[in-house]
Amino acid sequence: MSDHNPMRVAVVGATGFQGGATARLLAERNHRVRTLSRKPEADRPELPGISVAGGDLGRYEDARQLFEGATHAAVMMPLVYQAEKVMRYAQHIAKAAREAGVRRLVYNSNTRVPDRTTNVAAFETRRLAETVFRESLAQSAVELVVVRPPIYLDNLFSPWNGPALVNEGVLAYPLPTDAPTAWISHRDLAEAVYAALTVDGVAGRTFDIGGAQTLTGDELAKAFGQGLGREVRYVHLEPAVFEQSLAQILGPESAAGVAGIYHYMATGLEPGLMAGDQGESAAALSLKPAEVDEWVARQPWQMWSGDQP
Repeated sequence: MSDHNPMRVAVVGATGFQGGATARLLAERNHRVRTLSRKPEADRPELPGISVAGGDLGRYEDARQLFEGATHAAVMMPLVYQAEKVMRYAQHIAKAAREAGVRRLVYNSNTRVPDRTTNVAAFETRRLAETVFRESLAQSAVELVVVRPPIYLDNLFSPWNGPALVNEGVLAYPLPTDAPTAWISHRDLAEAVYAALTVDGVAGRTFDIGGAQTLTGDELAKAFGQGLGREVRYVHLEPAVFEQSLAQILGPESAAGVAGIYHYMATGLEPGLMAGDQGESAAALSLKPAEVDEWVARQPWQMWSGDQP
């Protein structure tokens, strides 16, 4: 597959940050992209070149309409952590992909998933969706590829982190300081999903994708300091404090789902869960993720400066 052979891609989750990065990259490369949104048109983010239809994954007819005519699909579940609802969404997506004759479906789990079963909804609902896809597509012509990213660099370019980083040199995040993490940007995630859609020989595989480096909190702060040109120190933010702040934006249910990842990491049961895979996924997908300090240097941090209006 090349940019000269356009795909018709159904993107589930394109109105979110990660799915939106994938949808925009596909559109930039002249592929036809369509997505679904429950939000009114006035509340949707700008997605130039992307067709957005109103609808709900909970209704099969809406999912079927999204996949009509699609050759490929990029799927990321919304911030929903009720097992029954996630299962229904995944079943509708898988059935629609089969009936539309989709060639390959790439599922972005939005997180790494522990080998062991946990009581963390953020992990188990994503494991559940992956299981539904594998079982529902196993006897079909639809190829399945799974990508499992760690934590996003873009989380740190935000109103909650940006001002403290720029003005105080403080990088506060709810990961233990000693947790090795292969931080990845939304753009590099999109590149990984794009490669999973197009590269030959990866059908059926699962990739624990990550950024170019695996860094502890202090090492991350050093990389940010290099990119910002100032000294930066890492501060471990308590997951409960993070969850309380997030609840003001997402609501308590979604915030609890997201924060569950950080509560689990704080237990130390699987400290390497978010680490890199020695470049195996990058090699298989022909990816070259950006170094952290390079990514930092490219961001418009001045918008968070106290000198700005």
